[in-house]
Amino acid sequence: MKITFNKYQGTGNDFVMIDNRQNIFPKDNVKLIEKLCDRRFGIGADGLILLENDTTTDFKMLYYNSDGNESSMCGNGGRCIVAFAKSLKVVNDDQTDFIATDGLHHAFILDNGIISLQMKDVDELKIENDYVFLDTGSPHHVMLVEDLKTFDVKNNGSTIRHSNLYGKAGSNVNFVKQFSDNHFALRTYERGVEDETLSCGTGATATAIAMHAIGKTQSHHIQLDVAGGKLEVLFVKEGTRYTKVFLQGPATFVFEGEIAW
Repeated sequence: MKITFNKYQGTGNDFVMIDNRQNIFPKDNVKLIEKLCDRRFGIGADGLILLENDTTTDFKMLYYNSDGNESSMCGNGGRCIVAFAKSLKVVNDDQTDFIATDGLHHAFILDNGIISLQMKDVDELKIENDYVFLDTGSPHHVMLVEDLKTFDVKNNGSTIRHSNLYGKAGSNVNFVKQFSDNHFALRTYERGVEDETLSCGTGATATAIAMHAIGKTQSHHIQLDVAGGKLEVLFVKEGTRYTKVFLQGPATFVFEGEIAW
């Protein structure tokens, strides 16, 4: 059987995108999804995303890590699926609503391929001496490091991800360096990929909120450098709650193809 796919990337975080509105894709086939994401034997991607019909919003997003397992929300993937939906004419305006595993999302299609995606509100943060833990649609461990450029993200990230802190489910792990009040850089170890990725949207969102929560910034508009480019996070603080959280950055079409399985 053959299937048509599109490849998209958001600041280097890349995805196989499939229009599954006809329910033709065998989404319980973990081995197939893993193969499609394999960079040597498949298309190659950090994850696979299915666009499906939804009765109350424009579409539904299903996200799978490159290990073939369905996962929690992906911020860069969420921006990419909005661009994909626009190309399919599922979305005809410059804004859309869609449903994902963590609930309803609203997005705006801006100029120059920039997508602004509303993320879930955050009202619970675990603040410790050397890290912050929070859920921005996916779980994230956030910690500041001195020398981010030479830091061993893969080994240190894997150790924390598999530690007793987070049990079998694990957590994504973000290592952060501050440049100014509203400017940070981060590198992320992603569970499911089990390696560092060039970018992580929910990780960028978590980093921005965590840095505000511990007083490293007073700004509600944070600039974030990731290995694959630049992202922005905007939010409003209402009491102890972070709301109107938006992740903003590029969502870029790479190529279209057909693959047999």
